[in-house]
Amino acid sequence: MPELSPIDKAKFAAAKRAAEFVEDGMRVGLGTGSTAAWLVRCLGELVREDGLRITGVPTSSRTAQLARDAGITVVSLDEARWLDMTIDGADEFDGRLNLIKGGGGALLQEKIVATASDQMIVIADISKQVETLGAFPLPVEVIPFGWQTTKVLVEETLIGLDVLGRECGVRMAGDAPYVTDEGNYILDLHLHRIGNARQLSLVLNQIPGVVENGLFIDICDILVIGQADGRVAVRDINEGTLEESRLDFAETTNLFSDILD
Repeated sequence: MPELSPIDKAKFAAAKRAAEFVEDGMRVGLGTGSTAAWLVRCLGELVREDGLRITGVPTSSRTAQLARDAGITVVSLDEARWLDMTIDGADEFDGRLNLIKGGGGALLQEKIVATASDQMIVIADISKQVETLGAFPLPVEVIPFGWQTTKVLVEETLIGLDVLGRECGVRMAGDAPYVTDEGNYILDLHLHRIGNARQLSLVLNQIPGVVENGLFIDICDILVIGQADGRVAVRDINEGTLEESRLDFAETTNLFSDILD
């Protein structure tokens, strides 16, 4: 088997287990980011080798291309209308399965697709688990018009909230602001600790110019955590269950070869 880094093995283990939730005929939201990319490859293998028939709704142009390359039928959310499930990664998650997402710049589409699903499954490696959200910078998507004014309003709003830091910067791509698939900018808020994530999410979204923020509160139903040795834990917050298993990497030679060729 081609050698992968420990972090990639953990991401792959989570993605491989999460793919088992997908059934023939489902409409599935496909997340964005490195862990979600592993899922798309796993689903593509099931489509090609096992004849799995699914319809994918990607959360970014990058994921859409990856899904097409993997042989997955891709449609828009407007075409699918409603989804059986969405499977996506996270930049952070806490004990209540609240998340920070948006490190890959697709938080708006990710949140829309996730909330248009019967179920959201989050896949992550163990390093993304935190006691309190906020160590990862919180992305906030803003429209380009007047974004510097929006930034000032965000910074002023943070003064009255339960956060440790208030540094706020626009995400850059080279010498220019990073532009999302929707043509917006992203402000990254370095808060260090978020005392009340629900309150912060509501307050940020009331600021003129803010489109959406990267706090996913009460959206995740199932969390799949992978580790480098193949151990996988599946936590279902609705059922209150925790299931543990182990992935045998020796059975995944074909998929690893396809990815690393």
